[in-house]
Amino acid sequence: MNVSAEPALALRPLRPEDNAAIAGVIRAVSAEHGLTADKGYTVADPDLDTLFQIYSQPGHAYWIVELDNKVVGGGGIAPLKCSEPGICELQKMYFLPTARGKGMAKKLALQAMDHARRQGFTRCYLETTAFLTEAIRLYEHLGFEHIDQPLGCTGHVDCEVRMLKQL
Repeated sequence: MNVSAEPALALRPLRPEDNAAIAGVIRAVSAEHGLTADKGYTVADPDLDTLFQIYSQPGHAYWIVELDNKVVGGGGIAPLKCSEPGICELQKMYFLPTARGKGMAKKLALQAMDHARRQGFTRCYLETTAFLTEAIRLYEHLGFEHIDQPLGCTGHVDCEVRMLKQL
């Protein structure tokens, strides 16, 4: 019997040539879930098409998930804007359906938090929306706790779920 293995997902740092592909993933997943620009979701971020340049700054990092050399997801970490020092934000975690349910979101989030610790961050913040229940379960499993008030100035006004984790 010839059983072929399922193609492996790979996790690697963002490269300049990934800008268009990861922006496409974020736009596709946003459309799939009704996360529209007019409501202030990530798809409205002015830097969406230049993520490599944004995440090349000190304290920032972004990783790509690939399947058969095609970008199928990603996520990153950056200092939380307009907040006290020591708080980073887990950002732009988006995965196409082909990359979901395979443990890559957990792996990426853990790698991002390890990076944040090495950068001197002591807490990690994130925002999401209530109907992304699988993502919320993952964040809870990783030790994020729900908080009532938003931190920083993310601009994501419709992200009503806010979570924080001690690093």
